[in-house]
Amino acid sequence: MIRPVENDFVKRYRLEYNLDALEGVRGEIGEEAYSRLKALVEYRLTGKEFGRSPIDVKIALAFSAGSDSTASLKILRWAGFDVVPVMAKLPQMREPVLLNAMTQGAVFVEVPGYMDEMKEQIRKRAPVCGRCHAMVMNAIEDYARENGIKIVASGDLLSSGLISIYRKGDVVVLNLPAFLALDKGEAIATLGRKYALGFGCTLWRSAAKNSPVLKRFGIQRVLRELRARALTPEMAERLIFDILSF
Repeated sequence: MIRPVENDFVKRYRLEYNLDALEGVRGEIGEEAYSRLKALVEYRLTGKEFGRSPIDVKIALAFSAGSDSTASLKILRWAGFDVVPVMAKLPQMREPVLLNAMTQGAVFVEVPGYMDEMKEQIRKRAPVCGRCHAMVMNAIEDYARENGIKIVASGDLLSSGLISIYRKGDVVVLNLPAFLALDKGEAIATLGRKYALGFGCTLWRSAAKNSPVLKRFGIQRVLRELRARALTPEMAERLIFDILSF
């Protein structure tokens, strides 16, 4: 499923730092979740195998059916967690995506005021991705609270260190790929199939066509992921050309 990082100094440093972050939420998530997440990180560091029998720990996963959230779903289930994929039902989502999410057992949540907020961002020629992410995560965190789920996971590749796992009010946010120091290539490899790498959802692409300045923000995001080593130079090049192609 996933492999140890071996002698990759940067990833090893991040994993050690992430263990410190895990200690900070130990009391909130309970010993069973703590022990299994610690075993996952130690597996990445040393290759030490661990028991993966199912445990009574439910995690709400922000699920888009993209590579990062799908990889997170597969890894967490492989590690024995009871994972509920939670998909925000957004206007730009196509039927095949929704059907794929249903096959993974996803539940769907509404995001109040979503399109009004996105239209305002587009009108101002402001980046939409950050605001979209925040609204979606708020809706999924609300679902977790309403259903008594303590841990809310995401497919965020960048938020390492103290923000790889942290307390947010009465829930704990787990940015799983960052927590395990996974890069995009490793996330895609867990899918076990070919994956068409491209940038942005249909809403972003439509907005960028009308306001080409948004492409600059998209390229900045790609470069940020490249600097963080979440992307290889070849992936970054492909994504930048994709952004510039429409």
